[in-house]
Amino acid sequence: MSKNQVIETLKIADAGNGIRHVFVRDLLLTCIIGVHAHEKRGPQRVRINLDVGVFEGDGPHGDQLDKVLCYEDLVVGIRAIVADGTINLIETLAERVAEICLQSPLARSARVRVEKLDVFSDTASVGVEIERFAAHRMRAR
Repeated sequence: MSKNQVIETLKIADAGNGIRHVFVRDLLLTCIIGVHAHEKRGPQRVRINLDVGVFEGDGPHGDQLDKVLCYEDLVVGIRAIVADGTINLIETLAERVAEICLQSPLARSARVRVEKLDVFSDTASVGVEIERFAAHRMRAR
Protein backbone atom coordinates (compact mmCIF):
# COMPACT_ATOMS: atom_id res chain seq x y z
CA MET A 1 0.00 0.00 0.00
CA SER A 2 1.44 3.38 -0.99
CA LYS A 3 1.77 6.31 1.39
CA ASN A 4 -1.05 8.15 -0.43
CA GLN A 5 -3.37 5.14 -0.06
CA VAL A 6 -2.67 5.04 3.69
CA ILE A 7 -3.41 8.76 4.04
CA GLU A 8 -6.65 8.40 2.05
CA THR A 9 -7.71 5.39 4.13
CA LEU A 10 -7.19 7.37 7.36
CA LYS A 11 -9.11 10.42 6.11
CA ILE A 12 -12.15 11.15 8.25
CA ALA A 13 -12.61 14.90 7.71
CA ASP A 14 -14.80 15.42 4.65
CA ALA A 15 -15.96 18.92 3.63
CA GLY A 16 -18.27 17.52 0.95
CA ASN A 17 -20.27 15.64 3.57
CA GLY A 18 -19.93 18.22 6.36
CA ILE A 19 -17.70 16.03 8.51
CA ARG A 20 -15.10 17.49 10.90
CA HIS A 21 -12.22 15.46 12.32
CA VAL A 22 -11.82 15.45 16.14
CA PHE A 23 -8.90 13.49 17.53
CA VAL A 24 -6.95 12.56 20.64
CA ARG A 25 -3.34 11.51 20.16
CA ASP A 26 -1.16 9.35 22.39
CA LEU A 27 -3.25 9.31 25.56
CA LEU A 28 -1.03 7.35 27.97
CA LEU A 29 -2.78 5.59 30.83
CA THR A 30 -2.13 2.67 33.13
CA CYS A 31 -4.71 -0.02 33.75
CA ILE A 32 -5.17 -3.62 34.79
CA ILE A 33 -5.65 -5.30 31.45
CA GLY A 34 -5.01 -8.83 30.27
CA VAL A 35 -6.02 -12.44 30.67
CA HIS A 36 -2.82 -13.81 32.18
CA ALA A 37 -2.25 -13.96 35.94
CA HIS A 38 0.89 -11.80 35.75
CA GLU A 39 -1.11 -9.11 33.91
CA LYS A 40 -3.69 -8.94 36.70
CA ARG A 41 -1.05 -8.28 39.39
CA GLY A 42 -0.40 -4.68 38.42
CA PRO A 43 -1.15 -1.96 35.94
CA GLN A 44 0.24 -1.86 32.42
CA ARG A 45 0.83 1.14 30.23
CA VAL A 46 -1.54 1.61 27.31
CA ARG A 47 -1.60 4.23 24.58
CA ILE A 48 -4.93 5.25 23.08
CA ASN A 49 -5.46 7.17 19.86
CA LEU A 50 -8.81 8.07 18.44
CA ASP A 51 -10.30 9.84 15.46
CA VAL A 52 -13.96 10.82 15.43
CA GLY A 53 -15.89 11.92 12.37
CA VAL A 54 -18.29 14.65 13.54
CA PHE A 55 -21.18 16.25 11.66
CA GLU A 56 -20.46 19.96 11.34
CA GLY A 57 -24.09 21.05 11.20
CA ASP A 58 -25.87 23.34 8.80
CA GLY A 59 -24.59 26.61 10.22
CA PRO A 60 -21.68 28.09 12.13
CA HIS A 61 -20.98 26.77 15.62
CA GLY A 62 -20.84 30.34 16.95
CA ASP A 63 -17.74 29.60 19.02
CA GLN A 64 -19.93 27.67 21.48
CA LEU A 65 -18.69 24.49 23.13
CA ASP A 66 -22.16 22.91 23.20
CA LYS A 67 -22.22 22.98 19.36
CA VAL A 68 -19.14 20.76 18.93
CA LEU A 69 -17.80 17.43 20.17
CA CYS A 70 -15.58 18.23 23.16
CA TYR A 71 -12.33 16.26 23.20
CA GLU A 72 -12.07 16.88 26.96
CA ASP A 73 -15.29 14.86 27.42
CA LEU A 74 -13.73 12.05 25.39
CA VAL A 75 -10.57 11.98 27.52
CA VAL A 76 -12.53 12.12 30.79
CA GLY A 77 -14.76 9.26 29.58
CA ILE A 78 -11.78 7.13 28.57
CA ARG A 79 -10.07 7.73 31.92
CA ALA A 80 -13.27 6.60 33.68
CA ILE A 81 -13.39 3.38 31.64
CA VAL A 82 -9.78 2.58 32.51
CA ALA A 83 -10.30 3.40 36.22
CA ASP A 84 -13.44 1.26 36.40
CA GLY A 85 -11.59 -2.01 36.96
CA THR A 86 -9.93 -4.94 35.28
CA ILE A 87 -10.42 -5.46 31.56
CA ASN A 88 -9.45 -8.78 30.02
CA LEU A 89 -8.97 -7.83 26.37
CA ILE A 90 -7.73 -4.71 24.61
CA GLU A 91 -10.49 -5.36 22.09
CA THR A 92 -13.00 -4.78 24.91
CA LEU A 93 -11.27 -1.54 25.88
CA ALA A 94 -11.31 -0.37 22.26
CA GLU A 95 -15.05 -1.12 21.96
CA ARG A 96 -15.80 0.80 25.17
CA VAL A 97 -13.77 3.77 23.96
CA ALA A 98 -15.63 3.71 20.63
CA GLU A 99 -18.94 3.74 22.54
CA ILE A 100 -17.82 6.88 24.40
CA CYS A 101 -16.86 8.53 21.10
CA LEU A 102 -20.21 7.74 19.49
CA GLN A 103 -22.43 8.91 22.37
CA SER A 104 -22.69 12.41 20.94
CA PRO A 105 -25.45 12.85 18.36
CA LEU A 106 -22.88 14.74 16.27
CA ALA A 107 -20.52 11.74 16.02
CA ARG A 108 -20.69 9.69 12.83
CA SER A 109 -17.68 7.37 13.09
CA ALA A 110 -14.87 6.49 15.45
CA ARG A 111 -11.52 4.90 14.79
CA VAL A 112 -9.84 3.71 17.99
CA ARG A 113 -6.35 2.29 18.44
CA VAL A 114 -5.34 0.74 21.77
CA GLU A 115 -1.75 -0.36 22.30
CA LYS A 116 -0.13 -2.19 25.19
CA LEU A 117 3.38 -0.79 25.49
CA ASP A 118 5.24 -3.25 27.70
CA VAL A 119 4.23 -6.72 26.52
CA PHE A 120 7.35 -7.73 24.58
CA SER A 121 10.82 -6.27 25.07
CA ASP A 122 11.51 -6.35 21.33
CA THR A 123 8.38 -4.46 20.20
CA ALA A 124 7.28 -0.87 20.71
CA SER A 125 3.68 -1.97 21.17
CA VAL A 126 1.00 -4.53 20.40
CA GLY A 127 -2.64 -3.75 20.03
CA VAL A 128 -5.81 -3.41 18.07
CA GLU A 129 -7.49 -0.79 15.92
CA ILE A 130 -11.23 -0.70 15.25
CA GLU A 131 -13.61 1.53 13.35
CA ARG A 132 -17.27 1.88 14.31
CA PHE A 133 -20.16 3.87 12.91
CA ALA A 134 -22.91 5.57 14.88
CA ALA A 135 -26.41 4.13 14.80
CA HIS A 136 -27.71 7.71 14.47
CA ARG A 137 -25.95 8.49 11.19
CA MET A 138 -28.72 10.86 10.09
CA ARG A 139 -27.93 14.55 10.36
CA ALA A 140 -28.14 15.94 13.89
CA ARG A 141 -29.60 19.30 14.75
